[in-house]
Amino acid sequence: MSHWTSYLVIASILQIDTEVTSEIACLSHLAQRGPKMTLAPITGIIVSMMARAKYKLDLADTHAEIRFAAFDTGVQIRAYGAADICTPALEQVYADCRRYEQLFSRTIPSSDISRINAARGAWVEVNVDTAELIERALTYCAASHGVFDITIGTASRLWNLKEGIIPAAEALAEAAQHVDWHGVQVNRSEDAARVRLDDPAAMIDLGGIAKGWIADALDHMLERAGVRAYVIDLGGNVLVRGNKPDGSLWKVGLPHPAQGRAGSALAGTIRLASGSVVTSGIYERACVHDGVLYHHVLSPRTGMPVKAEYPAVSVVCERSIDAEGYSTTLLALGTKRGHELMAEHPEILQAYFISWNGEIQPLR
Repeated sequence: MSHWTSYLVIASILQIDTEVTSEIACLSHLAQRGPKMTLAPITGIIVSMMARAKYKLDLADTHAEIRFAAFDTGVQIRAYGAADICTPALEQVYADCRRYEQLFSRTIPSSDISRINAARGAWVEVNVDTAELIERALTYCAASHGVFDITIGTASRLWNLKEGIIPAAEALAEAAQHVDWHGVQVNRSEDAARVRLDDPAAMIDLGGIAKGWIADALDHMLERAGVRAYVIDLGGNVLVRGNKPDGSLWKVGLPHPAQGRAGSALAGTIRLASGSVVTSGIYERACVHDGVLYHHVLSPRTGMPVKAEYPAVSVVCERSIDAEGYSTTLLALGTKRGHELMAEHPEILQAYFISWNGEIQPLR
C-alpha cells in the first residue's frame, strides 16, 4: 500500500466514542492556549517544562518520545521501533522544527514571512519550503472562497486577546482593506524561490496552516528514516501513522469547549488507523469584553471574530495540511455551508462539530 492510506480504508474504520479517555489526549488538551503563529497556536505546560532544556527525550522498551516547545506551543512526537532508528529520527524532528520556525514565524524579524511583510511589495528571496507552504496555503484560500485568507495579518496583528486588547473599529476597517490573498505572488523553481505582495500594506500570517504543513513534512521524514509507527502532536495538530504494537486503532481526543485546553474532560475520542485530526475552536484564544466573547478566528472581510455556529470543529483528513486548512473554514461556515464545502472536497474524511456542552455533530 502507498504511503498515503486510501481514503476509503480510513473512512471505513473511523469510529467515535463518548468515552473521556484517550491515549492521544494531546498536549493541546493538556495545555492552555496562548498566542499562535497567529490564527491559533498556544502555550502549553511543555513550554514551562522545556524552559531549561532544548528538548526532553525519553526511551522505553517499545518507543522513544521527544517533547519540546516550538511554534508557541508544546510539541510531542512518539516513535515506535528500535532505539537506534527512533532516537536520531526524533533528534532530526527537533532540528527540522527549529528550522521551520525560523522560516515561517510572523514575529521573528529574520524569518521569511517577516521579510516578505516588511518588503512593501518588493520581491523577496525565500526558502523553497516557504514558497511551497505559501502556494499550498493559497489553494485553501481559493477552496474557501476567501473565508480563509493568509493575508489576514494586517488585522490579526491588531488583536491582543491575552491582554484583552480590542482594536478600534476604524483600525480594523482600514486593515481589512489590505486582506486579499489574490495579491500574493510566488515564483518558485526546484532550488530557488521568491515571493511578493501586490499590496505594499498587506501582511501574510501562516498561523492557520503552517503546523499542518510541518506535520506532513515530519511524517515524510520519519517514514524515510525507517520509523515504523508514530504519533505527531504539534499543539493539537495530531497525525498518526503505522501499526500500534498491540494492533489496536489509534485514539485521538476531541476537546470539550467548555473545559478549554486545560480542562480534564474530553467530548469524545476518534479511533483511526492512519491520518490527521485538527481541531479549531473559538474557546482557545479568547477574552470577554463588556459581556461579548472575542476570539482569534477572524473574518477576512471585517477583521472581527466570526460568528460561529459551534465553538469547535475537529476535522479528519489523511494529510495534516488538509485538516488544518479546512478546519478554520468549517468553523466559520457552520454545518450547512460546511457540508457543501465537504461535498466538493473528498479529502475531508469527517468533521465533528462540538457544542459548548460537549455534544458532537458528525458531518460527512
